[in-house]
Amino acid sequence: MGRTRARDTEHPQTRLDHGGIARIVPSEFTSGFELIVDDTPQSHVDLDDPTHLHFEYIVRMGAVIDQLPAGPLTAVHLGAGALTIPRYIEATRPGSRQQVIELEAPLVQLVREHLPLPKGAAIRLRIGDAREGVGRLPAALHHACDLVVSDVYSGAQTPAHLTSVEFYRELSGLLAPGGVLLVNVADGPGLAFARRQAATIAAVLPELGILADTQVLKGRRFGNLVLAASAAPLPTEWLPRLLAAGPHPAKIAQGAEAEAFLQGARVVTDADAVASPRPDASLFLR
Repeated sequence: MGRTRARDTEHPQTRLDHGGIARIVPSEFTSGFELIVDDTPQSHVDLDDPTHLHFEYIVRMGAVIDQLPAGPLTAVHLGAGALTIPRYIEATRPGSRQQVIELEAPLVQLVREHLPLPKGAAIRLRIGDAREGVGRLPAALHHACDLVVSDVYSGAQTPAHLTSVEFYRELSGLLAPGGVLLVNVADGPGLAFARRQAATIAAVLPELGILADTQVLKGRRFGNLVLAASAAPLPTEWLPRLLAAGPHPAKIAQGAEAEAFLQGARVVTDADAVASPRPDASLFLR
C-alpha cells in the first residue's frame, strides 16, 4: 500500500510561468521523490541511487542508452523534468558532457534546490524553448552528440512545434554518425498521433525502433511509446530480452513490424502540426 502524502503545503513547490504548480513529493510507491506538475507525475528521482529508474518509459530509455558504445557520452536533453536521465548517464558513464534545455526557469530552480545534482557533474542547464534552444547550442555540438532526448511537455501535452519533420531535422543535425534520438510519445487507443510521429521521425532518421508495453503498442490503452531512431543501425541486440524480462513485459518493434506500424501515416509538418493528446491518469504506471 502506498504511503499517505502530507498536505501539499508541506512539500516544496513553485508556480510555473505557464501558471501551473510544480511540487516535489516523496514517492508513494518506492524510494525517492516525484516531480508533480498540475497533478501529473513528470519525473521520479532517487538521490541515493540515480540508476533507479521507476517510470516504465524511462526504464526503456535507459535500456537503449545502455546499448550505446561504452564510455562517456555527449548528450542533449530537451525538457528537464527532475533530470532523471542526465543523472542516470552521469552515474553510469562518468565524464559525460550533457546539455539540458528547459522552458520553465522556476522548475529548474525548484529541482536544483531540493533535488541537487551530484557535485562535479558536467550537466549544463539552459533556459528557453526547446526548439529555439537547439538553434542556440554551440557549433561544436553539431554532428557530435551520441544521444539526443526529446521529452518535452507543456502541462500534460507536447507542444505542436516540437512534433514536426522540420524540428526533427534540426535534432538530426546534432547527432554524430551512429548517434541516437530518443523521443517520448504519449498516445491512446488507435495511436494516430504516435503513428504520425513515427512516420515523421523515420523520414529523417530511417533506422527506427518503437519501445512500449505490448498493450500500448497494440493501441489498447493510453501510455508512453519511446521512439528510438538513428541514421545507422540501432544497437538493440539485447533489447528484446531485456524488455521481455519486465517487471512489465514490453517489446521493441523494428524492421517490417515498425514499417507496418507507421504505414499510411502522414509526415507532420510545421503547417499541420498539433499538440499530443492529453493523457489520462494511467499514463505513468507503477
